[in-house]
Amino acid sequence: MGEYIFGFLEGELKQNYYGSLCTEMYEILHEQAPQDELDFYLSYAENGKKILEPLCGSGRFFVPFLERGFDISGMDLSGEMLAKLKQKVPDAKVIQVDIIDYVVQEQFDYIFIPSGSISLFTDMKMCQGILQKMKGLLAPGGKFVFAVDTIFDRCEEESNYKVNVSVKTKEGYDLILKGKNHYDEKSQTQFSPSIYELYHGAELLQRETMDFQTHLYQYGEMDEYLRRCGFKNISVYSNYQKEPAVNDQCKMFIYECGI
Repeated sequence: MGEYIFGFLEGELKQNYYGSLCTEMYEILHEQAPQDELDFYLSYAENGKKILEPLCGSGRFFVPFLERGFDISGMDLSGEMLAKLKQKVPDAKVIQVDIIDYVVQEQFDYIFIPSGSISLFTDMKMCQGILQKMKGLLAPGGKFVFAVDTIFDRCEEESNYKVNVSVKTKEGYDLILKGKNHYDEKSQTQFSPSIYELYHGAELLQRETMDFQTHLYQYGEMDEYLRRCGFKNISVYSNYQKEPAVNDQCKMFIYECGI
């Protein structure tokens, strides 16, 4: 049965925590970073400068930076995701910690958070605390670059679970993702509770639930949070070609700012 254990994950999972089955599917579907997105974030990197990728996950951005010789550190809450990263680069400078609790005695010249991951923080007070944390970790003259999802990216309402993705693991098992969606207009939160199931034929080997939520941003909303935290020289783009965002009719806002 390989590395899998028969049984169910009991108890309440932390919001947006990437467990073992979620990590397995993520690796199958997103092992490599999209080239245009990777090139965009690499364009800010310089040799001899310290780089930090919070929320580095299983390393689809982190590893290419490391392979190019950049001095990069990372952190993530998911031990399952970091284990995958460590399989790829055992000596990677990464630690398992909640981003709000991340404390180091150094500053970084470049901090980046790709793939809209900041949208995973749906409590706006916590999100602003994280932005303040990033400001404290940024060296003078450094850049903080990240992306968030927009309200244009909201999903259609679905009241019942349905199979969204089905993949084969390397062991030949079927790994299935079931999900549904609800968007709360007032909080701008996309709720997408998910169920991951691993099958060997008709036999259910493992089930894992995920409380997946994202905050979808309106145009100008994040800009205000950044200004409150003291960030300056704020640029916002609608794509990786750095076309300026002029409204929220785009799937993401990409921010570049300093202190």
